[in-house]
Amino acid sequence: MDTQTIPVTTAVEEMTVQPTVNLSPLAAEKLQSILREKNLPGYGLRVFVSGGGCSGFQYGMAFENTTEEGDFVFEASGVRMYLDSASAMYLDGANVDYVDSLMGGGFRIENPNAVSTCSCGQSFSAGAGEGAQASGGGCGCGHH
Repeated sequence: MDTQTIPVTTAVEEMTVQPTVNLSPLAAEKLQSILREKNLPGYGLRVFVSGGGCSGFQYGMAFENTTEEGDFVFEASGVRMYLDSASAMYLDGANVDYVDSLMGGGFRIENPNAVSTCSCGQSFSAGAGEGAQASGGGCGCGHH
């Protein structure tokens, strides 16, 4: 019996789920306006999480035009977004909105991954053992 080996190749599609941070239409409009005013063509918004804040983690945002190793780069509401891989696990599905009130305007992150959020909205806890828990009303952060 003659046995012949036939090489079999299978195409394995690597499927990666890219995290997303959404922008409200008002936030996108405000960001595009700021980028024009500051003459920053080609820039986008980096959203990140860092340690600190009264609840364990705090949000940060910066204008960016370069990609770092491990970054996720995508577009949200016409604005290029940059998200590092460490922040991505905390911010996947978050929404950046712009709130304009009598006390002033600013960007606010609504994060479905936050277990608790400081009343200032600038810091959050991701779960037990990941920093101090927010104390509901006054966290002492001075952002009230």
